[in-house]
This record gives sequence, C-alpha cells and structure tokens, in this order.
Amino acid sequence: MAVANFPALQFKTCDIFRSTPKCFKLLPLQKTNLFVKTLVVEAKANTRTESAKIRNRRMLKKFNGTPRRPRLSVFCSEKQLYAMLVDDKNKKCLFYGSTLQKSIRDDPTCTTIDAAKRVGEELVKACIDLNINEISYYDRNGFARGERMQAFEIAIANYGFLPT
Repeated sequence: MAVANFPALQFKTCDIFRSTPKCFKLLPLQKTNLFVKTLVVEAKANTRTESAKIRNRRMLKKFNGTPRRPRLSVFCSEKQLYAMLVDDKNKKCLFYGSTLQKSIRDDPTCTTIDAAKRVGEELVKACIDLNINEISYYDRNGFARGERMQAFEIAIANYGFLPT
C-alpha cells in the first residue's frame, strides 16, 4: 500500500492569469491513500457451440441474401431438420420447411432422414416457383453434418445449389 503526501502549493494569480493583481493561496492537499491492485486476467476457452455461434455471426456480416440470391439457413437438431430461404434486404423468409411438417412427414410416413430429403425437394420446387437460380450463402449454423443434413444436401445439390 503506497501513501502519497503532497506539500501545499502556492501560486499567485498574477503569475497564472496576469490580469488580476490579487494573489491567492491554495489550500494544502489532504493525504490520499493510493491502493495498487494487480489485474488478473483469466482466459476462458470457448466451448464448441459458442465458437460456432461466433463464427456464424461473423459470416452473416459478409453474406446477406437478396430476393434473387437468398441465404439458405439450415438448422439440424438432435431429431429434426429445419431449412429457410431468407431475403435479408427485405427481412423476409421466402421458404420454410422442416421434417415436422405433416405435408412432408405423412405422405406416406417416413423416417427423419427421408423427411429431410423431402424438405430438400420442396426447397427446390419453391426455388423454381420463385425463379431462384443460386443462393448467396449456405448457412449450416456452424454445426457439423449428420445423416439428415447429408440427405438434405444431396437433394439440393442435384439442383445445383451445392458443389457435388
């Protein structure tokens, strides 16, 4: 613990301002205690999901969807797959499909892998209707591919969205 002790300072206003002839005396400063604390910086390692989210936010700054070249955003949970075509300029969702939709799942009943393939096929049909030939960015939300994601990617790669 360091303690600072300063003597009283004396100035004349004529020395400082040169306009007033009066002189004044500054009061002595009180003793002040200066405490010095050490700064401790702890590094926290990002978990896999946190780093994926950070990476995804950084990529979204670079790639934005337009009505002619929308962004394809796909999220794959433990059991389901969700896909969206997003127009970021107008802030609209052009297409939404998931493996939970009854129109995709019940005609006839199927597994989630087959439903993910059907979501890809529905996405291709929606792109043909909207006259969309390419996407600006394929956003997997930073997560690795699984069987549902691979089935979905095969369906849209046949249309030409992804390299084979």
